[in-house]
Amino acid sequence: QVQLVESGGGSVQAGGSLRLSCAASRSSFSLNAMGWYRQAPGKQRELVAVIFSGGTTNYADSVKGRFFISRDNAKNTVTLQMISLKPEDTAIYYCNVVADNYRLPSSWGQGTQVTVSS
Repeated sequence: QVQLVESGGGSVQAGGSLRLSCAASRSSFSLNAMGWYRQAPGKQRELVAVIFSGGTTNYADSVKGRFFISRDNAKNTVTLQMISLKPEDTAIYYCNVVADNYRLPSSWGQGTQVTVSS
């Protein structure tokens, strides 16, 4: 089971930027599709960005053009660059594997809080 540690969250004003990082413990990390998820208060956890093992990316419509996911397989890290942040991006952000059926994983790291003020 891979262990994940997220970092880089913080508080910014609308229009600002943040860069989130995720360090994974497992050496087979490069074989997995990895994603960034987020959970806002009172809402379900949602997948906002995914990067497949070959480097192909996909984004939720709500973040397309503003969030950019990347990975470094040599360092077992996944990064989420976020620009033009909006108050509705406020959430706890988590990285995790993305299953073939997109079912949510059962084990999670502690996440990193992102707060965007208007």
